[in-house]
Amino acid sequence: MKYVEIIADSGSSDTVLAIAKKEGVQDIRLSVVEEDGMQKMRMLVSDDKLQLVLDALQNLLTKQPSTRIVVLPVDVSLPKPEEEERKQEDAATEAREALYEEVEKGVRLDLNFVVLVILSSLVAAIGLITNNVAVVIGAMVIAPLLGPNLALSFATAMGDFSLIKKSVQTLVAGILLAVAVSGILGMFWPFDVENHELMLRTVVGIDSATLALASGAAAALSLTTGLSSVLVGVMVAVALLPPAAALGLMLGSGNTVLATGAGLLLVVNIVCVNLASKIVFDVKGIRPPGWREEEKAKRTKVVYILGWLVTLFLLIALIYVRRSLTS
Repeated sequence: MKYVEIIADSGSSDTVLAIAKKEGVQDIRLSVVEEDGMQKMRMLVSDDKLQLVLDALQNLLTKQPSTRIVVLPVDVSLPKPEEEERKQEDAATEAREALYEEVEKGVRLDLNFVVLVILSSLVAAIGLITNNVAVVIGAMVIAPLLGPNLALSFATAMGDFSLIKKSVQTLVAGILLAVAVSGILGMFWPFDVENHELMLRTVVGIDSATLALASGAAAALSLTTGLSSVLVGVMVAVALLPPAAALGLMLGSGNTVLATGAGLLLVVNIVCVNLASKIVFDVKGIRPPGWREEEKAKRTKVVYILGWLVTLFLLIALIYVRRSLTS
């Protein structure tokens, strides 16, 4: 449940009241008209109606640039909603605008992101070198590569090419940095290339793709439903960060054969994570406002999904070719 506060010209009050009545909001209050003619209007909206209300209110923003719409969280509401209402709210998708704010944070290529990638790469590489599962899990919890992947899928659902560009740039920069940090460590830290944890990240198969698909789907589902992303961050890191660290370590030690396996695993996982999260975003009804933007997003979606499917098919074929050559 959310409070939606609108600050607009008092002449818009009838429009806001009509929107509230049409969407069945739980409560709406109008304040006094200020000296400048602006009026504050606040409505109590259930989560399953929030996106509909926000979409309807968007017209006020285009007609009146001075209009402000603010969404405020509601921690507790009494009396408690009926069970059916509660189920509808629990199943509701987060508002598109809130999702955008969340994913946009993950594509900021700033000092914080760089430091997180360096730290998590060091932790993951050391965990792989020492064959220490607990240390590898520590790197998984940091999970800095979660944001760019989710943002890329979300951006294609919205048809937002600016966000797509930022997502790709941040994802590529994060992976290159993780590989570089691990590669430097591999050059100067002698280690057994055949230890269990490291070898797991140099073998790629259908089970690896399945894990990545599950990770991407779980990540997108947690984002759209507002669930805790801690566990999901671990799952996504399982699919992305350890293979990147393994790739760097193998390149640093000069073992190109095993580096190829780690690199192939990394690419397969990136494809699967993005493909699965994109499908979840579509199923949850994430789309831009307006029919023109929606048509553009549909075209982007088709190209995006087909591109990932073709890439995944080629990678699976490459996996079987590689296995036949090495067996």
